[in-house]
Order: sequence, then C-alpha cells, then structure tokens
Amino acid sequence: MLKIFNTLTRQKEEFKPLTPNEVKMYVCGPTVYNYIHIGNARSIVAFDTVRRYLEFLGYKVKFVSNFTDVDDKMIKEANREGITVPEVADRFIKAFYEDIAAINVQKATINPRATDNIQEIIDFVKALIDKGYAYESDGDVFYRARKFKHYGELSDQNIDQLVEGASEHIGETEFDKKQDPIDFVLWKKAKPNEIKWDSPWGEGRPGWHIECSVMSTKYLGDTFDIHGGGQDLEFPHHENEIAQSEAKTGQKFVNYWMHNGFVTVENNEKMSKSLGNFVTVHDLVQKTNPQVLRFFLSSTHYRRPLEYSQKNLQKAADNLEKIKTAYNNLKFRLDGATDETDDIQAQVEQIVADFKAAMNDDFNVQNGLTEIFNLVSLANNYSAQDKVAKTSVELILKTLTELTSILGIKLDEQKDLSKEIQEMVDQRDQARADKDFATSDKLRDQLKEMGVILEDTPQGTRWHIND
Repeated sequence: MLKIFNTLTRQKEEFKPLTPNEVKMYVCGPTVYNYIHIGNARSIVAFDTVRRYLEFLGYKVKFVSNFTDVDDKMIKEANREGITVPEVADRFIKAFYEDIAAINVQKATINPRATDNIQEIIDFVKALIDKGYAYESDGDVFYRARKFKHYGELSDQNIDQLVEGASEHIGETEFDKKQDPIDFVLWKKAKPNEIKWDSPWGEGRPGWHIECSVMSTKYLGDTFDIHGGGQDLEFPHHENEIAQSEAKTGQKFVNYWMHNGFVTVENNEKMSKSLGNFVTVHDLVQKTNPQVLRFFLSSTHYRRPLEYSQKNLQKAADNLEKIKTAYNNLKFRLDGATDETDDIQAQVEQIVADFKAAMNDDFNVQNGLTEIFNLVSLANNYSAQDKVAKTSVELILKTLTELTSILGIKLDEQKDLSKEIQEMVDQRDQARADKDFATSDKLRDQLKEMGVILEDTPQGTRWHIND
C-alpha cells in the first residue's frame, strides 16, 4: 500500500487515485529565461522518480508540467539581448529538453506554455471576477485572498501574519491599487514596450500564479491526484493556485500535495538563480558523467535537503560504479551458464518485496537503495560461483535493471569494442597464456589510455569503459 506525505494535511496518507490504475499529476515547470540549475533539476528528477515508480506499480500516469514563458525576468532578458520574449523562450525550452534528456528524465505527457493559453487565462480571470473573488484596478486584476476561507492552510500560515508580511514588501503604487495587502495579481497591466495581449481590462499579460491553475485544470480536470513542486512554491504560488482554482470550480483542487527539499551549497545555503550560487545542468553534464549526476539527484529522499558538493558527487559516482560492476560481472557469466535451476528466485523476490515496502513509504529511495545494494551483493556472490544457472543470471540482471531504472539509471549501456580493440584484448590474452608479461602489460596500458579497463577473472577477461 503506497502512502504519500501530503503537505496540506502534514501527514502520510494512503494513495487512492481518482480513477483506478490511473494517476493525474501536475508539476510546476521552469521559467525559461536561463538554463536549469541543479536546484531545478532536483525537483525535475524527484518527480520523474515518483512517476517511474507509479508506472512500476502499474499505473498509467498523465504527467503535465508547464513552461512559464512570459514574466518580468523573461522580459528583462529579452530587452538585454535585443530579441523577443518568444525567442528567449524557444532557446531555453530547447536547452531544457536537451538537459533533461542527458540525465534521463522522461518527457512530460504534456508541456503546455503559458502564452499558448492566454484566452483560457482571460476566461478564468473573468469567471473569478463574476464570482466576486477578483476585481479590476486601473488595468490590473487582483484576487481577494481574504475571501477564500482556506487561504494559508497549505503553508500553515495565519492570515494576520500574511497581511503584516505583505505590507512590508509591497510598493506604494501597488499598495494603492489593492483593496487588501494580501491580494495578489491575476492580470498585469502592460508597461511600455512590453509583450502584451488584449483583454477586457486593457492590454496586459498573465500573473504568474494564474497560469498553473488554468493549465492544470485544462489538461487534468477540476480535481486531480498529485501536484508537485519545490518547497519554495508552497507559498505563495501553490497557496494561490488553490485559492484561484477552488473559487472558480467549487471543487477540491488537488488530493495530494508533494514538495521536494532544496539543494544546498556551502553553509547550508539554498541554491538559486537569484542568489547567483547556482550550477547549471547544461554546464555540469559537459564535465560530469550525466548518469552520476542523475544518481546523485535521485538517491536522497525527495523531501530531504540535498547538499551539492564534489565530495557527494564522487560518492554517487563510487556507488554507481559498484552497481554497474556487479551488473557487468554477472552479465559476463551468461556465457557458459548452465540450464540447471537453484534457489535464487526466492531471494530475488524477497529483495523486490522489501524494495517496494521502502518505496511505498512516501517514495523512500534511500531505503529502496539499501535493497538495490542487497541485490548487488547477491549478484556479486552469485557471479563468483563456479557454476551459475542461466535463468538465475537473467533474473538478477532483469531485476537489477528494473529497480535502478526507477532511479533513472541505465545499466546496459556497455559500448561495443571496435575490431581494433578486440584484437588488442585477444593479443593480450595470448601474451598472458605465453607468459609474455611485458607485452601483456604494455597492451593493458594501451587499452587503459583508450578508456578500456580490463579485469582478469577465472572465467576470462572482462572489460568496461571508464566513464
């Protein structure tokens, strides 16, 4: 039985999808004015892992994640470069797809863009005005936050504290436009030389919060199963989404709210573009094995903070290498495996059951990894035996592949040896058989320079590519 920690209720709850065997899931996507950084990638990988595990359990997942392709930052970037906002968006959306492919993140079922849903946003805002939840003020449209009786529940905040906090951060012009300091913008009046659209309130553009309410309900319905995002989105973004959506539809917006922890750097500081302490995935995958980066991002429980450091990246690389070595060593034993049977199946099934028990506890990947390494130990012990059964070897390999794929890891990526390298390996084997150790060592060193690492075992020479 899968249990999910629901941010709204602050407790673990049994997962019951609205439709049997189907999951409707929305995760807030990036604002596409720059490359995604490791903090962004943490959320992307966390919910890709959640999605993969749900699919492993047999659910059909409809996964929607948006692109914010118009906002103040995008306008600023477009003006800085002397290009249009859509041109900025197109460039970084293309880069986004390249970067997530590098770390083996599955594409969303749908990646809607805010600017493709302007009419739907206008209609949504009009509905809120008609119901008395929103009002126009000099070309801007604001939401009456105090009118929504559940405002502040997701982030567990008192309405009076919100008023005090809002008063400290609102400029004089915006303060004068609002009926209440905690009211938030749904539609922004256009400034000179800004991207804009016609609306009943004059030329302008959407506020940030409204787009996710519009696109999530458009593609998933008025109520859906899971909404995810980083902890920093609990307030005000997700709080505002709930207020907007439930005011318009009169229905519960989301059944399970999930929020991932931050990526931190030195002195436990949150990584973010605004703080300027970020490392982009685009740059990192050029100098770090993308599989190592994926393993690093996916091997900590999603609600816990994740410290980014070279030390922790190296630890991830070492652990991933242990898994891959066990896989490759066992795969090597397929040649010469017997048609006999043994008791391996029961051991594998127990490990899978324990893995599922761990993951069913709010996607606890750390405990799940313990079971993966139990399977690694079984693979190592079994591959060291004099005789192995083909069915058992295949079962362990298949299971190890399935479990690690939930974390986004591809094990069977062994590169083919070219004819030249194969000939060198054969020559070295012959040199060893002839006790010509000088030639053998020379060939080993040459292969090592080419990135080919050799392992001499009782069953023959094994190899892998040094990533």
